[in-house]
Amino acid sequence: MIKSVLRFLAVMIYVLLFTGVGVLVFSQETGQKEAINYNTFYQFPFSVGVNYQSLSPLSDYGEDYAINDISFFALYPLPKLPLIQPFIQAGAVRFDSRDRDNPDKWDHTHWYGLAGAAYMNRFSKNFELGADLSAGFSEAIFKNLDPEAKRGAFGLIVSLGGNVALNPSYNMSINVRPSFKYIRSFSPLTKFNGFLFGIGFSGSYRFGKDPDSPQAIIRSIRFDQGSIQPLFAAMQSYYVKNPIGQVTISNVEDFSITDINVSFFQAGFMDNPTKAVSIPQLKQGEQVQVDLLASFNQEVFTTEGITPLTGEVIVDYITRNKAATQTYSISYDLHDKTALTWDDDRKVGAFITPADSALRNYTSFIRQATKNDVVPGLSEPLQISMQIFSALTELGTMYQIDPTSPFTAAQENPVVVDSVSFARNTLKRLTGDCDDLTVLFSSLLETVGIETAYITLPGHIYAAFNTRVPARDYRKVHPDKNMTINVDGELWVPVEITLIGSDDFMSAWRLGIEEYAALDSAPEKRQFIFTAKAQEIYRPVSLKEADLGLQYGVPDRIVSDFNKNIDKLVDTIIADYANEAEETGEKRGYNQLGIVAAQYGRYDQAEEAFQTALSIDKNYLTPKINLGNVYYMRQEYQEALRNFHSAERYLAESGRESSGTFLKVLLNISRSYYELENYEKATQYYDRMVALDPEKADRFSYLAGSSNGGRSADARLLDAIQYVDEEDDTGREQ
Repeated sequence: MIKSVLRFLAVMIYVLLFTGVGVLVFSQETGQKEAINYNTFYQFPFSVGVNYQSLSPLSDYGEDYAINDISFFALYPLPKLPLIQPFIQAGAVRFDSRDRDNPDKWDHTHWYGLAGAAYMNRFSKNFELGADLSAGFSEAIFKNLDPEAKRGAFGLIVSLGGNVALNPSYNMSINVRPSFKYIRSFSPLTKFNGFLFGIGFSGSYRFGKDPDSPQAIIRSIRFDQGSIQPLFAAMQSYYVKNPIGQVTISNVEDFSITDINVSFFQAGFMDNPTKAVSIPQLKQGEQVQVDLLASFNQEVFTTEGITPLTGEVIVDYITRNKAATQTYSISYDLHDKTALTWDDDRKVGAFITPADSALRNYTSFIRQATKNDVVPGLSEPLQISMQIFSALTELGTMYQIDPTSPFTAAQENPVVVDSVSFARNTLKRLTGDCDDLTVLFSSLLETVGIETAYITLPGHIYAAFNTRVPARDYRKVHPDKNMTINVDGELWVPVEITLIGSDDFMSAWRLGIEEYAALDSAPEKRQFIFTAKAQEIYRPVSLKEADLGLQYGVPDRIVSDFNKNIDKLVDTIIADYANEAEETGEKRGYNQLGIVAAQYGRYDQAEEAFQTALSIDKNYLTPKINLGNVYYMRQEYQEALRNFHSAERYLAESGRESSGTFLKVLLNISRSYYELENYEKATQYYDRMVALDPEKADRFSYLAGSSNGGRSADARLLDAIQYVDEEDDTGREQ
């Protein structure tokens, strides 16, 4: 008994050492390559083998026995769960007595048959650990008890064992197998009933093909009809969600394959493969067409001209519980970042680059040069567009048709590859066709936050921008309502940018609206494409920061050209109000004319209009207040106060001290005293404002302090312009 226990302990130490070596091998393998499921990858369909064990009883038989077990087995791993491996086993356990007095009497052989299952976990290609459990029946033959009868005893046999397997190759396996066996006889001969412990070895041959051998490369997928259209670097963002091409894959096996993942990879221009689709199952003979996607990195923008490339379609899948990968090569052309086809006019959005620092620097220079000539009251986007037009004119920018691919020919044939220059390149070259100049003008406007669009007509493209003026106030942009495009309640101005260098902004504006209106009877022939909407699909191309080395032009010339365009527009707007006032001869018309002239900085015209209104009715209140504002803007503060106090007395005598007009008068008086540095009076009138409307008065709280109240002179000046427009002679404001 003690010998058996010691033997058992020795075996366990041996198994632990063997296991440790195996785990070390496994750790080294998994550290060198990606973890795979070895159980499925090296799964085999069937195996046969032979087993030998030396057994020791754990109970006392009365004498020593040499007990040896030899058997044959067949094992079948479950296809969907290869860790579980049912088996059958047949063999013989030979009991050989070592009794000196009667060595042969109790010698006998147990012939047995077992059925059971093993659990085997493969930790690496060459190493497995597991256990097995089986049960069956045996027939013990005692040939020496009665040679004539050859006595036998029918019994039960149960086996519980462990397995430490070393696999020198896919088809061969050598196992170390410690085990416990329990034998129970159903006959009166129970001497040999009980447990036995043994350790032994087994060898088996595993059928199947080694997945690592060249002959075993899996080819369950057939590729058909793979193609990729010519690609364009500028469309980089578009290809992430929209197909670049297609490939058809078919399952050529006579069984289903599962977990199919299709991706596309282009070496040098992608960081990782771009997944196209996941397919849970592809049945026998089933075929599916897959749209390919591509997430290119920034390297696509470094190419020049046309670059021939060969990419790989990668298909990963599971076939008979084995992981497999197949690839398919497809060749195509990659065009550089300036190329596109006109199958979708929204593609132009990718070339409009407001994030370009070179453009931001240029527009900053333009705005700094013209900041002192900005007209108050006129749409800021409209004035900035004039400034940029003037600056480009000063640089010598001009329209030049593309000699190799005119826009007309390219637009009419969507497969023709056209070239569109980025704004920075056109700005350096100072020439471009209609698409180049549209991209340049729109990019510059977008850098300062102006919403742009572009209009495409048969054979032409040009720019438009949002004035941010409500459609009902069209006269603040142009007296002719037809000179603007009403888009969702806001007024947009088209600019025929090809006139740059040959005509002024106002002419470009007028031609742009005429071209647009010419297709009013056939609106399907024109498109009004918002840049922001286009860039949701075709994101702007990323450009590296660079100093273009430009000479931005002479500021005085930019200002001069800008002022000419502004004056022409303001003259047109004021003339419209003047004609209306003259035609009606009404005092209110002249008051309105004066307000418009004053808002646009035409103070002499404003004063004349307000005086005309007063000549019609000397008691007309609103032009008195507005005339005071004109004096204030000229910094003639005493004259301003004379008009404001006159209005104050009139409103007080009329019982209108709670009206909005009275509040404006108090404000105008307060700020006039403030500019005269009579802070006591300024505060006095400000306090009266607070009593009437604390919330509105809070905006002008600087009037309650000294000259160091914190607001700049320009800010105070703009806040103080409180013109009054009224609906009747009582002075009621709109």
